[in-house]
Formats: sequence, C-alpha cells, structure tokens
Amino acid sequence: QVQLEESGGGSVQAGGSLRLSCVGSGETDSYAMAWFRQAPGQEREFVSRITWRGATRTGPRVDYANSVKGRFNISRDDAKKSLYLDMHSLKPEDTAVYYCAATRRRSTSHAGDYDYWGQGTQVTVSS
Repeated sequence: QVQLEESGGGSVQAGGSLRLSCVGSGETDSYAMAWFRQAPGQEREFVSRITWRGATRTGPRVDYANSVKGRFNISRDDAKKSLYLDMHSLKPEDTAVYYCAATRRRSTSHAGDYDYWGQGTQVTVSS
C-alpha cells in the first residue's frame, strides 16, 4: 500500500515561487507519479506527470499542462520517496488545492488512472 502526503503550499503574490513536496510510503519508486489541482467547483485538473525512472532507457519522462509549461518543474527523488513541484512566475489562476498522485499503471494525465492520492495542499496566488 502507498500513502502520500503533500506539503509546501501557501499564499504568495503573483510572480512568486513555491516548492511543493510529496512524501510517500511504500514502494513508490516503481510508480508513475503526478500533480493535479482542483479549484472550488471545478474538475480536478492535470498539472504535471513523471514516469517511473525505469520505464525508459533515458530516465523519467515528464509532461506538463499547457497552462504551466515553462513555469513549473516536476522532479522525483526515489531514495527519499519524494516528488516535487517547483512553481515559478505564479499567477492568480494557479490558485487551487494541489494533489500528489501515484499509479502502478503507465503514466497518464487522467485523474481516474491514479490509484493513490495525498490529502492536498492549498496554493493561493494574489494580485
């Protein structure tokens, strides 16, 4: 079984930066992982994903939603069982609860494909 816990959310001004962290228990190093976000009344939205490093010959593959491309960076440290999301040039529309997710299946951008979820961490961007 896998348990996930996010941290690092907070309130920042537009243009600021935050680093979100997700620490897992269990055998997360063989799981594809992702970040999703959800604003009140909205669908859970894909933000970024990263494959298990063993899925390719060249290491993990990453992908980003168009809305965050060039501003966010996803990474993982399997020795620490951690997933990170470095967010820069934050915009008010980035305001949401951010969730860490993991799946034993292949990496996808669909929330329904993920088996394990953290409790979420709030990110609020003003101005």
